[in-house]
Amino acid sequence: MAGGGTGIRKYVGALKDTTTVSIAKVNSDYKELDIAIVKATNHVERPAKEKYIRDLFYHLSPGRPRADVAYCIRALGRRLSKTRNWAVALKTLVVIHRALREVDPTFRDEFISYGRTSSHMLHLSYFKDDSSAEAWDYSAWVRNYALYLEERIESFRVLNYDVEKDPLRTRDLDTIGLLEQLPALQQLLFRLLDCQPQGSSSYNIIIQHALSMVALESVRIQTAINDAILNLVDKFFEMQRDDAITALDMYKRAISQAEQLSEFYEVCKSIHIGRGERFLKIEQPPASFLATMEEYVSNAPLASTIHRNQAVLAIEYNTKSEAEEPSTPPPPAPVPEPEPVKEVTPAAEPTDLLGMNESTPDTSEIDQKNASALAIVQQDNAPKAPAPTSTESVATSWELALFTAPSSNENAVTSSKLAGGLDLLTLDSLYNEAHRQAQHAQQNASQNPWETVPASGPMMQQPMYDPFYASNSIAAARNVQMVAMAQQQHAFMLQQEQQRQMMMMMAQQQQASSNPFVDPYMHAGAGMQLHASNAYTGTGMM
Repeated sequence: MAGGGTGIRKYVGALKDTTTVSIAKVNSDYKELDIAIVKATNHVERPAKEKYIRDLFYHLSPGRPRADVAYCIRALGRRLSKTRNWAVALKTLVVIHRALREVDPTFRDEFISYGRTSSHMLHLSYFKDDSSAEAWDYSAWVRNYALYLEERIESFRVLNYDVEKDPLRTRDLDTIGLLEQLPALQQLLFRLLDCQPQGSSSYNIIIQHALSMVALESVRIQTAINDAILNLVDKFFEMQRDDAITALDMYKRAISQAEQLSEFYEVCKSIHIGRGERFLKIEQPPASFLATMEEYVSNAPLASTIHRNQAVLAIEYNTKSEAEEPSTPPPPAPVPEPEPVKEVTPAAEPTDLLGMNESTPDTSEIDQKNASALAIVQQDNAPKAPAPTSTESVATSWELALFTAPSSNENAVTSSKLAGGLDLLTLDSLYNEAHRQAQHAQQNASQNPWETVPASGPMMQQPMYDPFYASNSIAAARNVQMVAMAQQQHAFMLQQEQQRQMMMMMAQQQQASSNPFVDPYMHAGAGMQLHASNAYTGTGMM
């Protein structure tokens, strides 16, 4: 049953190929190219004949129009997307792989351009042929092979050169280019190692033919990686911490892939792949070197620290260079020749009759001289004044509080100053004004018949008026104003009391005049005694 099913599949496959060729001869504008593609990728489970491959490559040669190249790529993509047969898919991938290796670079450029617009051309992740158990294994290898070809195209976009055909450039890359291109090469080698055949695919003749090309390219890829690793080791101990960590991961991955590549070569040799070819002999680096790299990564400086140190060193270098540069003194200025001295005869000045040219005296000096002239200074040989009486001491006790004893260190102008900002001249004017008001008050009192005359005596004299009442231009000190206000209030109260007593005496006299039995002199004497006692009490309170 299995053999019969396989025969039917082969018959149906051959019938499809014949029908496609017949249609291409009739309806296709590129019938020769279509016929070459069908015959190079037919359903026969054997490698395609070389003449069909050459006919196909003829249409991809540099002398052919670029439209033929574009049409060939679209036809191969259409053939690959429609088939469900592992042989047709594998043969189509082999044609593409050989075209990338053997045809002019224009095919590669057109293939990359077509891949940008149609990324599903080599996307065979869901491809499978479940017609038999062997076809299942073949389908798995076809998917891995398609991934490898797709990664090969992607690596060209990163490297900007073909690893297989162009000279290798990884040995002379700088740190930035090395950290960018080495991962692309390692990823390409990773896809290549996945092409290691498993199961029945190891003995299929078409797979072995494709595997031989993959094994040959592994040598070039591994050589490029080895050059990159050598370059990486040379620059590793000068890298910053971030770059050193990335480089260490690449180094570890390279060691792991080298072991896997050794196993891949052993499998190829066991199935007689690469017969007569010299595979690479891979040697592992010592473990101590890897430990040294890991130690450097743990102690490597950060990028910010390196930039800061470089900036500090640059500033110090610039400062040191500026300090070491000898300062060239400016050229001396030319000394001018001395001019001959000319004798100038002084002009006769006119006589100043009005004194217009005299200097104006300073106002502050004049004020100081006037203050010194008006100051009152006590002389040593002056006659001493008689001692004041008790009445004068009582009357002038508040006046003496205004004076302060002059200090020996103060000048005459300062000694004339009194409390509250007054001087002796102002105080004299206040005294004169107080005396004038006292006389005026006595005149008013003599004209008033109802006002009682206070008793004479040193203890009964009462200061009835404020000596500072007329000082409106200059304010007295606050303590002097408080004492004067208290005196005015007491005098007002005393005046009211006298008026009240006067009214009482007048009422008693009226009652006595109306009562013939009352002695008028008794009431008068009693009133006088009461008035005298009240007056004495008021004077004592002052």
